[in-house]
Amino acid sequence: MEKNYSKKLKITKKIKPDKEVVSFLLNYSKALKIMKLEDNIFEIIVN
Repeated sequence: MEKNYSKKLKITKKIKPDKEVVSFLLNYSKALKIMKLEDNIFEIIVN
């Protein structure tokens, strides 16, 4: 007899983040600078 190994898909609720959270993440990503010097990688937040 053949076994069914597939899982039922979970239904996820759509969530809406607060405007403040979205604003914070966008500002953070705009301020983040990544510099590569020789073999090193530096992540700098320019604020």
